[in-house]
Amino acid sequence: MDGYFASRLHHQLRDHVRDFAEREVRPRIPAMEAARSVHRDLSRLIARQGWLGATISKEHGGMGVGHLAKTIIIEELSRVSGAMGAMIQASQLGVAKIVHFGSDQQKKTWLPSIAAGECLPTIAVTEPESGGHVLGMRATAVRDGDDYILNGRKVFVGNSHVGDLHGVVVRTAPGSKGLTAFLVESDRPGFGVGEQRPTMGLHGFSFGELHFHNCRVPAPNRLGEEGDGLSVAYSSSVLYGRANLTAVSLGIHQAILEETTRFCAERHRYGKPLHELPSIKLKLGKLQSRLMTARLAAYHAVHLLDQGLPCDAELMNAKLVNVESAIDSARNAMEIHAAAGLFTDRPIERYLRDALHMFAPAGTSDIQLLRLAEVALGTEKGQWSQRLADEVRLEPAL
Repeated sequence: MDGYFASRLHHQLRDHVRDFAEREVRPRIPAMEAARSVHRDLSRLIARQGWLGATISKEHGGMGVGHLAKTIIIEELSRVSGAMGAMIQASQLGVAKIVHFGSDQQKKTWLPSIAAGECLPTIAVTEPESGGHVLGMRATAVRDGDDYILNGRKVFVGNSHVGDLHGVVVRTAPGSKGLTAFLVESDRPGFGVGEQRPTMGLHGFSFGELHFHNCRVPAPNRLGEEGDGLSVAYSSSVLYGRANLTAVSLGIHQAILEETTRFCAERHRYGKPLHELPSIKLKLGKLQSRLMTARLAAYHAVHLLDQGLPCDAELMNAKLVNVESAIDSARNAMEIHAAAGLFTDRPIERYLRDALHMFAPAGTSDIQLLRLAEVALGTEKGQWSQRLADEVRLEPAL
């Protein structure tokens, strides 16, 4: 299957990222787990590899290699550290809004810097009271001459504490046409980040609060026109968020299988390796089957995206299948490890904690099922992958 979607250069990219992850990321995991806070230096080091530019055109200094290559990058980082996979996937969300809605000047200003790893972008949509109900947001932007003044809070912002450029969606008028997006630099007066709170998993990654208190932003920092904010939020979530979180789940799932088969070879019962027990072998078979199915769903969806073909349903399904199967496999792996899995000298409990973090962003599994039901009923309201097909079509680089 890998050969069906991936070229020789995709395989070379995988080898390169895997080597980096083993050399530079794995040795830092114990410190990240102990600190339970963002690892700024490692985040910057990964950014400097140029991987944030996977879907940025070569014209703007990026790799221009598309969504399958991006998936492989995130997958291989997540195989070693879900936190660092999450870091790069969140940055890619920040890329999406500029690629699809940025002006020529915004693209010239920011995309080369992002591609070079000199700028970490974010996207900030969710609020404490409205949660995933985008139209319920209360943060505002009011026009004041050549500027806008922003006020409000955003929560669960990926890379909140390391981000340099925040793509913020706020309300400029009532109703669904009243949301507008802005690029807000992290050093602007009136902008601040909340206290970083410890989380269950993804230690080394930050997803916290952003505060805006009379934060003055120039009108040229607006993304698109007033009223385009809903499109910025939805398209970024559908085209990048679901694919990116799929890739993180896929990498964690691969790690779960590798660690569990290793454990079953090391441990012996009744004079034989643990995997010789029929009940254990059945569980390993489930892990292998789930992973194969999950990878097929993931690669198929982003392959269609790279071809500029309609694939919203495939992206929803890929996120659903990968998140649910990774969580199920993590639970089965913990059952196989039994008491040994409860101690932190083995990474299996970390994989379970990290996998659970993939459930809510870009829509829970229930949301994906509801949208897929609309596909089945023929009541879906268009496809973002079709509307923006010209901009997501793969460049002939791989």
